[in-house]
Amino acid sequence: STRDYRATPVPVQIEIPSIGVASRLDRLGRARDRTVEVPSRWEAAGWYALGTRPGDPGSAVILGHVDSKRGPAVFFRLRELRRGDVIAITRADGSSLRFAVDRTEQYDKRRFPTDAVYYPTLTPELRLVTCGGEFDATAGHYRSNVIVFATLKT
Repeated sequence: STRDYRATPVPVQIEIPSIGVASRLDRLGRARDRTVEVPSRWEAAGWYALGTRPGDPGSAVILGHVDSKRGPAVFFRLRELRRGDVIAITRADGSSLRFAVDRTEQYDKRRFPTDAVYYPTLTPELRLVTCGGEFDATAGHYRSNVIVFATLKT
């Protein structure tokens, strides 16, 4: 019955022990240009709240900055993640999920793999996204994205 339906709790924290990440998760929506909003704080990651919730079938997306004008940001070491590394997500009800890294890839921003990041999947998956590669000082941003692909551990 629909009366018994309970929505999956929202994610509130991410921990990645192998690279020293422990961050509250801000809710992200869309920017004015209709792209995915980026976190407003460099030290905190954010969850794309218009997409999949971690634990539900589909790709839940979490974004974080790689650095700031003051130094390293929350996802500074994201590119170091390797197959099997654990990503823990804590949800608003206190429950937690563990995802295992499948792979870490770098893509030119002009060839961002939108389908691979946001396309629905039949199983619970997680995508972590940050900037990477060469920094374009003229434009003031990185030319690539680092993306971690992970699946729910059972």
